[in-house]
This record gives sequence, structure tokens and C-alpha cells, in this order.
Amino acid sequence: TIRLRRLGKGSIGQRAKIRFLFLYHTHELEILIHQLQDRKHGDGWETRRRRGPGYDWIILALGVRGTISRAVVDTAYFKGNYPDSCSIQAVDLGMTGIDIDDAAIANSEDWPALLSQQKLSADAVHEFVDEQVTGLGTATHVRLNIFPDGGVSRLRLFGRVA
Repeated sequence: TIRLRRLGKGSIGQRAKIRFLFLYHTHELEILIHQLQDRKHGDGWETRRRRGPGYDWIILALGVRGTISRAVVDTAYFKGNYPDSCSIQAVDLGMTGIDIDDAAIANSEDWPALLSQQKLSADAVHEFVDEQVTGLGTATHVRLNIFPDGGVSRLRLFGRVA
């Protein structure tokens, strides 16, 4: 199983890293990919209020190349500042790790959709499986999009190591 989160020693998901994010503020951003339940409001990824058009996003490098079959987006503790909806894009860049170039980041908006835009609610765990998660093949990086802004406590991705 591939998991985008921090796990115990020697685990495959242990090397998942945050590569690039857009318009954020947070207390502990690394909590976004941790295994444990969030500890308090503000843990995870919280963006500034957006007053104009657009949306916020973050790129995460998976610890290993894998095929993703389930996604969990957790908005725990975000009762007033949770995103209205989210989507996830994924791509196989042929390598793992955070050393992707600026061109790959700039082109990330065109990555294939792993999860189409889905409605979210406050202070809840949203699990997406089966027909909601598109079978894209292998991935090394994902882009979590939140519309228009808000807070996500945790993103967890599950699947198989390639």
C-alpha cells in the first residue's frame, strides 16, 4: 500500500514530501501528510482568504511510485474555513522526490485528474474510492486543489507500489 503520509520507521510513505504550495499559511504544514490524527485547529494546510478569482493548490511528492486507488481528504477542526470543494491531479514524472523543475510545476495545472472536483463539508473525513478515483496508472506526484481556499487537516492516498 502506498500512503502519502508519515508512517513508522522504514515505511514506504515515510519519504513523502511537500514540493510546492500556493498562497498558504499554516501552523504545522507537515501535519498534512502525517499518519496521526490532527492535534488542534490549524494543523495541516490553511490558506489565506481569497478575495479574487482562482483557487489554491499544493504539490506533494510521493515517497514511492505507485498506483492510487483511494483518497481521503480530512477537514477536521476547520468549521468555518474549510474548502467548498477539492480535486486531485496526479502524474508520473519518472522519479520520486522533491527535485522537480519549475516547468513541471508550471505545467501541473494540466496534469490528469485523479479525483474530479468534489464537494467538501466542515470538520469531516471525506473518503473517495472506486469510480470517484480515476485509474491513471502510476504516479510520483500529486496536486491537491482546493476551491476557492480554506483548510485541510490531512490528505491520505492509498494504492499499490509500482
